[in-house]
Amino acid sequence: MDYTQVQQYLLSKPFTVQQYPFGEGVAVFKVKDKMFATLAVGKMGKGDDGKQDWWMNLKCDPHEAIMLRDIFAAVIPSYHMNKVHWNTVILNGSVPQGEIARMIDNSFNLVVSKMTKKDQQSIVVHL
Repeated sequence: MDYTQVQQYLLSKPFTVQQYPFGEGVAVFKVKDKMFATLAVGKMGKGDDGKQDWWMNLKCDPHEAIMLRDIFAAVIPSYHMNKVHWNTVILNGSVPQGEIARMIDNSFNLVVSKMTKKDQQSIVVHL
């Protein structure tokens, strides 16, 4: 998946908004004010030569996070986030599109699962 495909998929999630609280270079995706993804060129928007890959941070179950890092070289402990609960996925074409979509879904669902029952119900209706 490229930047545009990932951005569209992230924004297709119910109640998701894209914001820039860390500056122009880092897009943050939130569901009901809770972050579930970031998207930037290189490490938190520090890409400078126009040739760097997009990096996406996603929330992840700690056991699955380790497994994904073992399977995919482009999945690493998350830059600038809690490395136990977040992975960085480098969008360089080496991770299959379906796997990236699955990781996004899991991140979204993990964040939603920690919300109040009322908020969860209002989101699940749209899935």
